[in-house]
Amino acid sequence: MRRGLVCLLAVALVATACGGSGDSPSPGRDEVGYLTSFGTFGRDAYAYVAQEKGFFGEAGLDVTITPGSGTVDVLKLVAGGRAGFGTADFTATAITVAKERLPVTAVAAVHQRSLAAIISLEGRGIAKPADLAGKKIADQAGSTNQVMFPVYAKAAGIDPASVRFVPSAPPALPQLLASGQVDGIGQFVVGRPLIEAAARGRKAVVLPYGDLVPDLYGNVVVTSKELAARNPALVRRFTAALLKGLGYAIEHPEELGAILKKYQPAQDAGVAAAEIGLMAAYVRPAGFTGPLGQVAEARVRKIVGTLTDAGAVPAGALSPADVVSFGLVPRP
Repeated sequence: MRRGLVCLLAVALVATACGGSGDSPSPGRDEVGYLTSFGTFGRDAYAYVAQEKGFFGEAGLDVTITPGSGTVDVLKLVAGGRAGFGTADFTATAITVAKERLPVTAVAAVHQRSLAAIISLEGRGIAKPADLAGKKIADQAGSTNQVMFPVYAKAAGIDPASVRFVPSAPPALPQLLASGQVDGIGQFVVGRPLIEAAARGRKAVVLPYGDLVPDLYGNVVVTSKELAARNPALVRRFTAALLKGLGYAIEHPEELGAILKKYQPAQDAGVAAAEIGLMAAYVRPAGFTGPLGQVAEARVRKIVGTLTDAGAVPAGALSPADVVSFGLVPRP
């Protein structure tokens, strides 16, 4: 199913990567294709904000926004030149780059803390990480949460093999949990409003990976190493415009909801606003004073060490420069 979705995305990107929102490209503007991290939820809607508020246009860009289908798929499409940019989870990106040597690089951080989590509902016997042992968790095969789970499990002191992951289509996850077919689902912490809506008001239990592994970044903006080397000015212009949309979005959650509804009528504006409201603390955590998008080399080195110690990447297989273009990331 995922392979077919990648093919469909690839066809869509080939057909539309050169025009902003399907319109004819504007004279003198660079045409750019961008993949969201996953779908068109509120957590990714800052790209539509950048489009609607004219931030991409001000940067001389015509941007086509295409819904992504998860980190690994986004990385492969960007690496293959099917999109100029995408958004992907940093930890899953580092693991994938180490194992598959994909020619992609991170150029900005969307989240200074990881959003990855396991979400359950009250009464399902999951209240703390240790309770996950023996439980059944639904998630998309190869998802960020699943790729990262061994790192989280080690920090939680549980055997990752004691947790059974059930491959499931992402749109089905909330209902699988609400109907009791699984004990929990892989989800971002900002998915709480969506899950509680599906569960008709029952309270969600959220186990954020970042509580036990606090150094992890969340999503990052990625591009191909070829584009980063060939046209760094374009990379900087795109990143600055996207981050401007991100900054505006977290300050104006209700407006973000309305903008997303305009571009994606099937989405719920209220849920989108609630998601971006929850996400703000991960974009600008308490005590964070750097610019939006900042990525620190020392912190990346520590993350690589954590992944190596957990067995997620082989020793010596990854350096910070393998996964981040530090010359292109926003600086204080």
